[in-house]
Amino acid sequence: MNGTLTRYRVMATIVGVLLIVLILVGMPLKYLLEEGSGGQEAGEWITTNLGVAHGWLYMIFLVTAFLLSRKAGWELGFTVVTLLCGTVPVLSFWAEHRATARVRAEHGDELAPSAA
Repeated sequence: MNGTLTRYRVMATIVGVLLIVLILVGMPLKYLLEEGSGGQEAGEWITTNLGVAHGWLYMIFLVTAFLLSRKAGWELGFTVVTLLCGTVPVLSFWAEHRATARVRAEHGDELAPSAA
């Protein structure tokens, strides 16, 4: 369970950070600045390249979140909300915190390092 949770948390963080940069930096630069300006071109690069990267990484996030949901035994509603929160800037971090807290509360004994 520990590895599954860690993979989920890493992907949630990466996807969340990319989404914030894409939506709160790239899109305003691209659409609010004068066409052809350096800032507008930077926004174009961010939305094109980070947009593609975010799309592919979001698919990996969906898989890791789904695998965690099955392993942790989440009900469908909790799983769907967790998956959809990855599409909303900043809200994705709340969803990751909520999911991690639930896994730790319900499966804390499985997360403890085993004694050798």
